[in-house]
Amino acid sequence: MRSKTVKLAFLKSLPVMAGYIVLGIGFGILLRKAGYGVLWAFAMSTLIYGGSMQYVGVDLIAGGASIITTAITTFMVNARHLFYSISMLRVYKNSGKYKPYLIYSITDETYSLLCDGKTPEGTDPELYRFLVSLFDHSFWIIGGVLGNLLGAVLPFSSAGIEFSMTALFIAAFVEQWISSGDHIPAITGVLSTLICLLIFGAENFLIPSMLLITLVLTILRGRLEGKGEEK
Repeated sequence: MRSKTVKLAFLKSLPVMAGYIVLGIGFGILLRKAGYGVLWAFAMSTLIYGGSMQYVGVDLIAGGASIITTAITTFMVNARHLFYSISMLRVYKNSGKYKPYLIYSITDETYSLLCDGKTPEGTDPELYRFLVSLFDHSFWIIGGVLGNLLGAVLPFSSAGIEFSMTALFIAAFVEQWISSGDHIPAITGVLSTLICLLIFGAENFLIPSMLLITLVLTILRGRLEGKGEEK
């Protein structure tokens, strides 16, 4: 069972590997261009492990931002993870020794792989979720370190690299749309985000949109769970 669990967890994480190594390389290059070496890339990829925040973090550390500014910015950029955590309470409730790392390592892409709570038949569910999270984390670290090393030896422009995060979010959305038979959560997310973007503007729409999404999905929870049981 253990070897099967490892194999299937790795296969599950392969789509994320393709994105994370590329994104990690982009982060590593930007960090190198800002004057920070491979140890910084490894430490930030391991300890922060937040793609959006790491890209923003390059400007923060390069610009000498204060601790307060960094803390507030980090909260604003990663606030969506609070809502991820709430929705994963049921999935992770029996995770035992794996729970601290599962909580720490949840990202947009890892969430998209594990949020339905399903695991392959014949595997250890908790180990499977742990390994998917660990593989994803490892891919990100490898990408960050590799990008930093490449940035030191290969001359090329880093203009536009930041857009790679947007591209990955779009890819994750498309993958969920294709793999899921129920598109209500996806449509809810898109419409709620657009509404809050129009009302609050590009600088302030993120947290209101997450609150609205959470409210709508909570109201629809019974209906969504009922459709899941029918399947």
